[in-house]
Amino acid sequence: MDFFLQLPKPLVLASQSPRRAQLLKQIGFSFEVIPSDIEENSNIQPAEKLAVELAKKKAKDISVKVENRIVVGADTLVVLDEKILGKPTSKNEACQMLKALSGKRHHVYTGIAIIDADTGKMVSDSECTAVSFRVLDEIEIVHYVEQDNPLDKAGAYGIQDFSAVFVNRIEGCYYNVMGFPLSCFYLNLKNFVS
Repeated sequence: MDFFLQLPKPLVLASQSPRRAQLLKQIGFSFEVIPSDIEENSNIQPAEKLAVELAKKKAKDISVKVENRIVVGADTLVVLDEKILGKPTSKNEACQMLKALSGKRHHVYTGIAIIDADTGKMVSDSECTAVSFRVLDEIEIVHYVEQDNPLDKAGAYGIQDFSAVFVNRIEGCYYNVMGFPLSCFYLNLKNFVS
């Protein structure tokens, strides 16, 4: 299925996230995946600004390596009490993150950037979704970390897998929590190519 929005150039996703690729396919896009390997750590605050800056860096990193392409970068951050929870480096750290999120409300920010590799024209935007976790049992946390191995996910969870049962409320874009706010992306891309 091809997307009905006619793009002037082929699309490149500057991300190795299988969830972002799945979501782009879900709305009908054909694209090439060329992951960016930029360092994702930075001290820029607030988180919303950091997510956008990292998305821009990823898009720019790939845009200088390709021609005749529109490059899409994205970055997702999980924020609890103004502290950014990145991707855990161990199962123990993943368990600690989930314990911290237990019974609390946190925010998920995703920054997106779209750049024309030939002209350098770029747009960027961000989305924020509030997510509330119910109180989690230790056994649920350990089971999830052992079975789903969430080391590649900001905040140590992916709402599209078993951890969906941890969530008792979501305010905002569900797809943003998966790592790619589809409506926000679509509107920006539509404006970008018009």
